[in-house]
Amino acid sequence: MSTGSHRMTTSPPGADLPADTVLEVSGVTAGYTPSVPILEEVSLHVGRQELVGIFGPNGAGKSTLLKAVFGLVSVSEGGVRFDGVDITGAPSHELVGRGVGFVPQLDNVFPRLSVRDNLRMGSYLRPKDFGVRWEALAELFPRLVERMRARAGSLSGGERQMLAMARALMPGPRLLCLDEPSAGLSPRAQTEVFALISRINETGTAVLIVEQNARRCLAICDRGYILDQGRNAVTGTGRELLDDPAVVELYLGRLGAGKQADPSPTATVEPRSQSDEPGR
Repeated sequence: MSTGSHRMTTSPPGADLPADTVLEVSGVTAGYTPSVPILEEVSLHVGRQELVGIFGPNGAGKSTLLKAVFGLVSVSEGGVRFDGVDITGAPSHELVGRGVGFVPQLDNVFPRLSVRDNLRMGSYLRPKDFGVRWEALAELFPRLVERMRARAGSLSGGERQMLAMARALMPGPRLLCLDEPSAGLSPRAQTEVFALISRINETGTAVLIVEQNARRCLAICDRGYILDQGRNAVTGTGRELLDDPAVVELYLGRLGAGKQADPSPTATVEPRSQSDEPGR
C-alpha cells in the first residue's frame, strides 16, 4: 500500500493482543521500492504505557520499521493500527493529530530558529495551547528553559536531542517514536538522554525506540524486539534479552559481555554506527 492511499477502518484488532495495546504492527512488509522490501512480515505491539525497543544488526530494517509506523515508507503487505484504527500509510501530519510523535535520527531540529520557535513549530496544530503545553513539559527539560532564546544550531548534541523530543511532545502524543536518540552523543549525554526517555515514559507516554546501543536501552525497556534481515528474530522483556547468552552472542555482541548490571553513567558506550537506511 502506498503512502498516498491509506486505510482508516475500525475492524477488531488481533484477539491475542493485550487490551491496552496502543500500537499494533501486523505482518508488515515494507520498503522504499515495491520490488525490494526491507521488512518482511514484521509484527510488534506497544502497550499504552510501555517502553518498547527495536534492535538488531546494521541493515536489519530497524529505522525502516519506525518509518513504516509513521507513514514515511510504503507498506505493501500487513498493516499498522493505532488505538484500534488502521493508520497504514496515513500522512504524517494526520498521525501527529491522532497522537503519534516521531523524532528522526538526523535533521530533527531547525538550526536557525531559536529553541522557543522550535517548540512553537511543535504546537502548530494548536498554536494557542503553546504556553500551557510548554508549562506542562518544562520540568522535564530544565536545560531548554535556560536556553529558550538560543539558536538550536548552537546547542550541544545532547541538547539538540532534548529539543527534538520536547518539540515532538508539544502536541501531547500518546506514542513517541524515537530513531537512534543516542547516536553520536558523548557517554554523559547518552546517560542524560536515556534517563529523560524513562521519565517521559513514566509520565504516561508510550515509547517505541530504535537504538543501536542495545545494552543501555534494554535496561530501561519493558520489552524488546530484535530484527534480523528484515524479519522478527527474538522478542522478550528487556531483562530476558540481556540475560540470554544466545541473544547476547548472536545479536548484542560485546554490548552484553560481562553480564553487567543496569548501565551506569560510566558504562562503556558503543561508537556511533551507521543507520540501516539506504544512503545514510
